[in-house]
Formats: sequence, C-alpha cells, structure tokens
Amino acid sequence: MAANPRVGDVVKDFELPDQTGTPRRLSAFLEDGPVVLFFYPAAMTTGCTLESCHFRDLTPAFAKVGATPVGISRDTVDKQRRFAERYHLTYPLLSDRHGFVARRLGARRTFALGPFLTRRMTFVVDVDRRLLETIHSETNMQTHADRALEVLRARAGG
Repeated sequence: MAANPRVGDVVKDFELPDQTGTPRRLSAFLEDGPVVLFFYPAAMTTGCTLESCHFRDLTPAFAKVGATPVGISRDTVDKQRRFAERYHLTYPLLSDRHGFVARRLGARRTFALGPFLTRRMTFVVDVDRRLLETIHSETNMQTHADRALEVLRARAGG
C-alpha cells in the first residue's frame, strides 16, 4: 500500500517489537478485534505523554467496543518500556526504530528538527485490515483517542 492510505484501503501487515522486546504483528492484534494504531513523535515528551495517558484512561471504553490501542514511535524498546512503566500504560507500545511502518502509512516526516521524524497520526484498522479512519492533529492530544472511539462506536452500531 502506498503512503497516505485512504479509508477502505487494506493496511499491510507488519511486525515490530513491543516494550518488552516481544515481536508483535498487526494481524495477531486484529484477531481480537479492531486496532487503533497511534503514532507519536517521542516517548516522555509533554504532548506524547498527554496523548498516551488519554488512551490509557479510555482503555475501558476501547475494550467495550472490542478494540485495542497500540502506540508506535521511533523510540527504543527500552525507552518504550520505561514510558509504559512510568505512566502505567497498559496497551502495547511498539518500537518502529527505522520508521518503516510510519513511512508506509504516511506518518513519517520527510524532514524534522531533532528526533521528531514521526507525525502524530492515528489509524483505526478493522479486523479485515481495512482502514476505517485516519486522524491527524499535531496539537490536540485528546482528539486521536476521542475520534477513534467515535468511529468504533459507529462501527458497533451504537
């Protein structure tokens, strides 16, 4: 699939290590229901912490619609682990060190200052790997989780 997928496109399967170093596949996550892939620029920065904690706080609402949030950044496995532990993040955090998955989905910048090569973007992926929604806001840290939930509730018919 080309970068910047559109609603209805099939998201290509991928595998990345989580915060424990365990390889995780998109297709395996989707066996349990829809997945909300949210890309963030850098763990433990103010905006990314706010966004990640909002996803954490809404974890019961995501569970109610059968969905799993999955955070992705270029951070190392170790930094993702520290981030998850410090903020009690109970969902997987994946390490896309080289930005391959971010590039594939259009969440990688072509240039950046410092470590911020990843754009703040969220992709709501249905169990058939079809893209239900793309959410992009660099400044509103709550809109990603909130909008993803709206899409998933509409999918569930309520």
